[in-house]
Amino acid sequence: MAEETATDTPLRTLIVDDEPLAVERIQVICASLDSINVVGTASDGAAALRLVEALTPDLILLDMTMPELDGLGVARSISDTENPPAVIFVTAHDNFAVEAFDLEAIDYVLKPVAPERLERAIERALSRRGERRETGSQWLEELWVPHRSELLRIAVSEVSRIDAERDYVRLHVGSESDGGRSYLLLQTIAGLEEKLDPSEFIRIHRSTILRKDRITGLRHDGLGVWSVELGDGEALRIGRTYLPKVKAMAGR
Repeated sequence: MAEETATDTPLRTLIVDDEPLAVERIQVICASLDSINVVGTASDGAAALRLVEALTPDLILLDMTMPELDGLGVARSISDTENPPAVIFVTAHDNFAVEAFDLEAIDYVLKPVAPERLERAIERALSRRGERRETGSQWLEELWVPHRSELLRIAVSEVSRIDAERDYVRLHVGSESDGGRSYLLLQTIAGLEEKLDPSEFIRIHRSTILRKDRITGLRHDGLGVWSVELGDGEALRIGRTYLPKVKAMAGR
């Protein structure tokens, strides 16, 4: 008989949710999956932390909104432990995705939970099992955006442009030549700018952030007005506040 590998061993899983019916539904779904073994449940954040210490689970299926200590608080508390469990947030709210992935969550599953969606999230946890968390980079590497009834994972490296739209930002992914897409994310452009690697992105206007490799040149339009030129021929005006930084990027 072949020797069982680490990826074959079921993930020891803790379910944390303050709604008994939600716990029951997740347990029913988990019972049909050979890849996980539910070792306990908790109905609040404090109980979750006690069980994490006592049971040392591999994975937590974690509700986001709970009284007193919420899911984000639980995730922050365990993130600094020596071997923290992987976290999959299971929530009815899509507006915490940026905070969730700042905490290196594996996935973010929206309620009502579809069995196939939770199974995909667990497969992702299995595929990343044993990986050490990368602590060398402080910059955001992926974003999760609401799309229809779920959240889509978008690598930051795929984002070419970010535009502010009131309390949201619009992420432009790819380019028009390859059927580029755009998604709205509940996040201010200033808040997102702080999380992006400045060696890859630059803010050119109070409403626009660009990936630097999209910029092919700068153009002086007269009267102190400058624009950046993009590879597809589009030109975007540079805000006066941001002009010195853009010029410095170009060595001017």
